[in-house]
Amino acid sequence: MTRRAVVIGAGLAGMLAAAALSDAADEVIVVERDDLPDGPEHRRGLPQGRHAHLLLAGGLTAMEDLLPTTSPRRLLLDAGAHEISLGSGMIGHTSEGWYRRWRHDGPTMLACSRALLDWVIRGAVLDHTKTEIRRGQVTGLMGTADRVTGVRYIPATPSESDSDSGEMELDATFVVDAGGRGSRVTHWLEHLGISDIPERTVDSGLVNATRVYRVPEGAERFPMTIVYADPYSGRPGRSGMILPIEGGRWMVSLAGTRGGEPPADPDGFLRYTLALPDPIVGRLISGAEPLTDVHLSRSTHNARRYLEKARDWPDGLVVLGDALATFNPVYGQGMSVAALGARVLRDGVHGLEGLASPGLARRVQRGAARSVEAAWAMAVGQDVWYPDTRGGRPTAADRLVTRYSRRLNKAATGSYPAAAALWDVSSLVSGPERLLHPTTLLAVANGALLPPLSEPPLSGAEREVLRGLDRTATG
Repeated sequence: MTRRAVVIGAGLAGMLAAAALSDAADEVIVVERDDLPDGPEHRRGLPQGRHAHLLLAGGLTAMEDLLPTTSPRRLLLDAGAHEISLGSGMIGHTSEGWYRRWRHDGPTMLACSRALLDWVIRGAVLDHTKTEIRRGQVTGLMGTADRVTGVRYIPATPSESDSDSGEMELDATFVVDAGGRGSRVTHWLEHLGISDIPERTVDSGLVNATRVYRVPEGAERFPMTIVYADPYSGRPGRSGMILPIEGGRWMVSLAGTRGGEPPADPDGFLRYTLALPDPIVGRLISGAEPLTDVHLSRSTHNARRYLEKARDWPDGLVVLGDALATFNPVYGQGMSVAALGARVLRDGVHGLEGLASPGLARRVQRGAARSVEAAWAMAVGQDVWYPDTRGGRPTAADRLVTRYSRRLNKAATGSYPAAAALWDVSSLVSGPERLLHPTTLLAVANGALLPPLSEPPLSGAEREVLRGLDRTATG
């Protein structure tokens, strides 16, 4: 009997799931509703694709593990992605002050357009695994509450269908739903008799606005720059970042919670950057050449399906990526959490008797939920503090955690051990337990050992670049 795996969705989570299954299955078929581009271009089914994305260190390591015969890191760097050190390669302004840049690099992350990342990873999976992509819209799951046995889908080419309804059935030993935030998996499970799945949404009303600029001459090596929002001021959160991407471009992404949304018009976009808690983003782009219009997106809430809590779970089904949990994109966690979930899947199918192994799907689903937990706590733990957030207000536990995290952030502006702990957790290299390690607790207790910075931590050359850009903007 052919061991066939079917993956719903050819986004990043779906392609990494296909890689995870490729050694255990005889064939892997990915069903994708969108017409996929032939190059690094935006696709309609990914509304957040035009905004800034970061591949965190934890997610990058998981991708390397999933594709051991090639190096996603090297492929992305060769395609123009930028490698950024959290310790020395970025400038960050927070409500607690400026982060310092240390001699130690710390974890690194990759920065590029989402279109480039998806294209490179999709190509790597197709080239190095036995995976094929079929165009079509999945309409349901086949099987029972005990076992999923395939999917029903409507092919993009109607002549392929062999039924009056236009649907086709695709048998599978194992199915992964990586269909994104629009997944209908809970509806499909109800048809199988599973309906006790808790869900939660926390919506700060965040709006993203992004515009791409040509990197000004002389600023090619200027660090990634972020002005973080302040969740604790009682006012709407406003943030902005400059992300270096392929092709000698800056992707400038703004984000504002309910009541502080960035505008879509070019003049308002620039004014917004200059009115952030520090105007450095606006100073850098005031004289830069814009290459695109301003793109706005509002689908930014945190949403989670607690599938691991269902009383019964069918063998042969796992849900990963945004179909399992979506995060406020300002925290940059979604792609890395998807990669970590796919690695849990790969580890689950290795060493077992096969994809049909009883209980395999439930074990993987619970493992994927653990990969979600730290990122969810980080995102929701901040979003609940913004005014008019829907779906949650700070609890007593939130207040306790927030007091500690604010002290950690303050210490991180002038203490290397505190900064290192913060990097490890925020980049998903370590779990939250890293924050309770004795060295971290001592660093938080000691606080910032160096005085706060009164200006961005720029080198002499970078300071001259900023002054030159100021002159260009006013000249």
